[in-house]
Amino acid sequence: MSAGSGLASAAQASPALAVAAVETALAAAGLPRAGQVLLFLTRDFDRQARAAVVAAARAGGTLQVAGCTASGLFTEAGWSLDQPAAAALVLAPAAASPAGDDGLHLCFTGHARLPYGWQSGSRRAGLQESDAVAWSAGRVAADSCAEIVLPGWRARPAHAPGLHPLGGDLTVDACDAYELRQVDGVDALDSLRAALPAEWRRAPPWHRLALLRSPGRSGIAILSAGADGSLTLGEALSAGDTVRWALRDPAAAEREMRDALAAAVDAGQPPEFALSFSCIGRGPLFYGGEDRDLQAFRDRCPGVPLLGAYGTGQIVPGPDGNLMYHNSTLTLSYESLHV
Repeated sequence: MSAGSGLASAAQASPALAVAAVETALAAAGLPRAGQVLLFLTRDFDRQARAAVVAAARAGGTLQVAGCTASGLFTEAGWSLDQPAAAALVLAPAAASPAGDDGLHLCFTGHARLPYGWQSGSRRAGLQESDAVAWSAGRVAADSCAEIVLPGWRARPAHAPGLHPLGGDLTVDACDAYELRQVDGVDALDSLRAALPAEWRRAPPWHRLALLRSPGRSGIAILSAGADGSLTLGEALSAGDTVRWALRDPAAAEREMRDALAAAVDAGQPPEFALSFSCIGRGPLFYGGEDRDLQAFRDRCPGVPLLGAYGTGQIVPGPDGNLMYHNSTLTLSYESLHV
């Protein structure tokens, strides 16, 4: 095989966990050494990241180690959220004449927002985790930003934003930056309640609600409701904007992920490996103790090596540039560019 994954966890964080993850991945791939290692560590490694990256490089026999710390990790074998863990994916050394790459930059950042230089230009996909440690080429990045390309590989993205629209388009009538006051002639709170199922109108599930500017875009968080019927949002709006209410629904999110994978992956020709960037608010915590997005991948691509991490935000390339999402899942299925 050209790729393999490994996941290791223990009661305490130590570089030995990174070594165990890499060695497990090498054994799964049948490789004596790696050409490239993608390594994720849980936040327990924030103070030991440098030592763990060095240990992973030695175990893999390569300096090409990239990744970051994250809130949780997973591979095709399972996930880990509640204890120190390391997860790795190893790739075979590149052929003598690489077939280039697809121009996609894998990127990892500990910044609270998508770095300005990453919003346009090169296509980027990856993970954002607030205050995370990031590394590439076997070195921890001083600015908490790291990016790489994978020569010889093409990624097919499957993105599931996870927001189910409630009703149709609405027009913003009155707002004051982050305070949404009126839409389609009624108070914002009354409009939202009217769109909700009857059982939720009295006590809306705020953590699962959002406002959408357009389908497929990242949702705007609803932070609080005012006594005057206004709603405080996570982003500013302007009068005349077109929006719609949306709900984070597990069943709809799972269907969306399965549909996205079906569109991206040919069941008769599975990928060689895959990477997945999910949200700590998605995964098992969202699906009631199981990661249905992970299961959707297993069902579509049985036996395919997968490396994934749960973070704060997901960096997704699109026609209008690279965007930051929350509560979504992006899975990249890789095929070789070599003929």
